[in-house]
Amino acid sequence: MSREFFLNAVACFEHQRLIEECNTALDIWNQRRAEVCESPSNGKKSGDELLRLQAKYAKAYTVLQNHIHGCPQCQLVSRIGELRSKIERRDSENDSRVDSDVTLYS
Repeated sequence: MSREFFLNAVACFEHQRLIEECNTALDIWNQRRAEVCESPSNGKKSGDELLRLQAKYAKAYTVLQNHIHGCPQCQLVSRIGELRSKIERRDSENDSRVDSDVTLYS
């Protein structure tokens, strides 16, 4: 079983939903911010709307983070990712040592 297949098999559907919700809130906030910056009249109403959209994104992000810390499936995927990173770093270090050894003995 490939690593990607395994990670997809244990993926938490709630996590995916929360990521999408968080990204949507961020996209809406960024889009509205850009519109307000381009508009010559930035009144209190626009500022209040941006604060509301920022708060909505912050809430979505917090819910996502809380979920990650409390979900056994997400914890497992996180640990697998950390282990994978350690293995890749070790492999990279080993490759660089081999390359330097080859250079020294060439």
